Amino acid sequence: MQQDLFMWFIIFWCVVLIGLFGIGGFFMFRKFLKVFPKADGKSTLDWEEHYVESSLHLWNDEAKLLLNELVVPVPELFRPVAKQKIAGKIGEIALEENAKKIDSDLIVRGYIQATPKRDHKFLRKKMAEMKIDLTPYEHLF
Repeated sequence: MQQDLFMWFIIFWCVVLIGLFGIGGFFMFRKFLKVFPKADGKSTLDWEEHYVESSLHLWNDEAKLLLNELVVPVPELFRPVAKQKIAGKIGEIALEENAKKIDSDLIVRGYIQATPKRDHKFLRKKMAEMKIDLTPYEHLF
């Protein structure tokens, strides 16, 4: 009887470990794909970094505070990564449009475009809390 329980415990523990390794491997592989260079020789992370650095002079304190407020719903562990991705998208849009400075319109558009579709309901909730009208941005969803 005890041997049977111990055997089932070992089998259960093996299944749990295989599952955890699979989940961890999945996220590591996704990160690896972002670091892997594309046809132009730069990876997704390289481009994000490029856009952030190229548009750094366009950011003012008000824009930085708005971005920080928008990423508050993101768990603290992932917040720097989310902020980098969103800032990269905002920088990309600003550079494409030759913006003189990064304003709230650019931030909202970049935030919507950088946020995965599955998180748009949280995005809408946060924007509603901040009393930001999303009507002009509905085409981005």
